[in-house]
Amino acid sequence: MTKKGKYTFYVVLLILSILYMTAFATTPFSVSGSAASPLDTLRRIFIVPITNMDYIVQFPEYIGYMLETIAIAYAGVAVATILAVPVAFLAARNTAKRFSYVGKSILNAIRAIPELIFAIIFVAAVGIGPYAGVLAISINSIGMLGKLYAEVIESIDSSNVDAIKASGGNRIQAMWYGVLPQVLPEFSSYSIYRFEIDVRASTVLGIVGAGGIGAPLILATYQRAWEDVGMILIVVVVFVSIIDLFSGKIRKKLV
Repeated sequence: MTKKGKYTFYVVLLILSILYMTAFATTPFSVSGSAASPLDTLRRIFIVPITNMDYIVQFPEYIGYMLETIAIAYAGVAVATILAVPVAFLAARNTAKRFSYVGKSILNAIRAIPELIFAIIFVAAVGIGPYAGVLAISINSIGMLGKLYAEVIESIDSSNVDAIKASGGNRIQAMWYGVLPQVLPEFSSYSIYRFEIDVRASTVLGIVGAGGIGAPLILATYQRAWEDVGMILIVVVVFVSIIDLFSGKIRKKLV
């Protein structure tokens, strides 16, 4: 590290130390007490739902909510996978040339807005229900998938495209036979990975009325119905783990 680099490092370290000390000195850490015992709360969340038959019989209801959540994520990713492709080609420097900043600006603007904000907007526009969740997931996913797709497009081997053009192929043929075969496996892998993320995101969108298992989860939390919270968490963890397992195997085969 150069002398200038060391000086910059120590200055940044000093500023961060001052900020941390100021934050700790001015932040109140007092926590209001609760009548419920932490151990009793944990027992109600993790033990009672799987030992009490009154709660076990309610699992199918929450599984239905979880399947709705997965359907929202799947529909959102399916739409985003299609719409992100043209935006990605517009954002890639080797395909859009000097106009790539237009595509990058669109993707940056989309990624800057959380899916929860999109959900609030679409709930106000189309009403409460899964449709708003699908729209929020799809629009938000376009930003991330488009960025990843653009990076894949920029890293392709251009010799195949040049060979097709040199043999008399037009721009569409060069794209179809030279670019798509190289990018489709990674496109598919990224879409599956994004589906995993969107399943988790969809569980939160229910808080604002966008469908899925988020609504009963937040309602049970507000009501301190910890047994219901436990059942929902168990269902979410099991389904997310299964999805991660299968999607991981699929992605390994694709790439």
